[in-house]
Amino acid sequence: MGRSSKITGDRGEDLAVSYLKKKGYKILKRNFRFERGEIDIVALDGKTLVFAEVKTATTLIMGPPESWVTAVKQKRLGKVAQKFLYDFNDDTIECRFDVVAITLQQNRPHINHIENAFWLQDE
Repeated sequence: MGRSSKITGDRGEDLAVSYLKKKGYKILKRNFRFERGEIDIVALDGKTLVFAEVKTATTLIMGPPESWVTAVKQKRLGKVAQKFLYDFNDDTIECRFDVVAITLQQNRPHINHIENAFWLQDE
């Protein structure tokens, strides 16, 4: 990731955290890493544990940012989420995967928050 991509990504994550906090979410962790994967935001929405993937774009040339969360990415997020749940040590908590897609145009963010954006398939 180039420097400008990192800056854009970090800005998007900061915007997503602010947005989720305004919606009443409690942010538990940012950038939770395990092996080669990372979950951008782990939060509580009431009693539901939310694993949020943030995608930020400055242009739509590559399509909307929410479309960048591919099946391969979803599988990787699932593995990281399993590690978080193991560490969290509560196997009764409900959880879900959200995508927060942010488009920065003319320096104004447009946020598309997709709750229950995907489900993981059993293998």
